[in-house]
Amino acid sequence: MNTKILAFGIGGFIAGLMLMAILGFYSLPGMMMLEDESKYGFEETVEVFKAKVDEAGWSVLQVHDMKSILSRHGHDVDNVQIFELCSSKYSAEILKLDDERIVSPLMPCRIAIYEKSNGKTYVTRMDSKLMARPFGGVINEVMQKAAVETEEIIAQIVR
Repeated sequence: MNTKILAFGIGGFIAGLMLMAILGFYSLPGMMMLEDESKYGFEETVEVFKAKVDEAGWSVLQVHDMKSILSRHGHDVDNVQIFELCSSKYSAEILKLDDERIVSPLMPCRIAIYEKSNGKTYVTRMDSKLMARPFGGVINEVMQKAAVETEEIIAQIVR
């Protein structure tokens, strides 16, 4: 086989891999986060969301009102509330195991509701299904189930 052709082929293969890596790196943030427009205005989205979380048997552990927090520091932003959600059945499955506890910084599940300058309200969250896959095992299994339930809650308030 001609060495020039072989070198050209290997060079093309490496260039293709590098291009895929670059494209993957820059598209990853868009894949890791999910954003949907709410059917409601901001206040109603917040209230309906809280009710749906409760109906699903989940708990809202904490709400961070970022507009209020930042205004105390002299900043003016549109409405943003970040909800920390927990399902004890899923949390316990992960936190009772030593090796799986490594994902505890991802807990509780966080979902944000915010307004954009276009006046519309949005719901955003990490794509838990995608984030869980590389962990495999119990972490993947549990996070997949939790993701399905949180997406069912969110589906009730978004377009």
